[in-house]
Amino acid sequence: MAQIGYVMLGTNDLARAIAFYDSLLSTLGATHLIESEQGVSWTFGPGSTSLSIVKPYDKRMATVGNGVMVAIGVAHPNDVDRVHARALELGARDEGSPGPRGNSGFYARYFRDLDGNKLNVFCVERCKE
Repeated sequence: MAQIGYVMLGTNDLARAIAFYDSLLSTLGATHLIESEQGVSWTFGPGSTSLSIVKPYDKRMATVGNGVMVAIGVAHPNDVDRVHARALELGARDEGSPGPRGNSGFYARYFRDLDGNKLNVFCVERCKE
């Protein structure tokens, strides 16, 4: 079975981005998977998709992709609120009011990291059960 192995986001300030994501992702139990001069990858456990923050390989400026977003699934709506609040404490910018989306039980909050990359923390309400 195929799966997405990792997602990479670019940064122009690697040290700042690592500090942001270390603090943010530690609230979800993520740990470093790979570390190099180019960037860091975090894992949420065996078999999970990892998230990487990297300096662009071509040495040009990192830019934000229009329409690109990383969505992090969590177990409970309270986790959504907690992670979003932590992101804002770390300097992220809010990208939309919290709450249900549609009638599918999808609960989400959105923010942009320190480089402007868009992220979402979400839970499908049935995961509370």
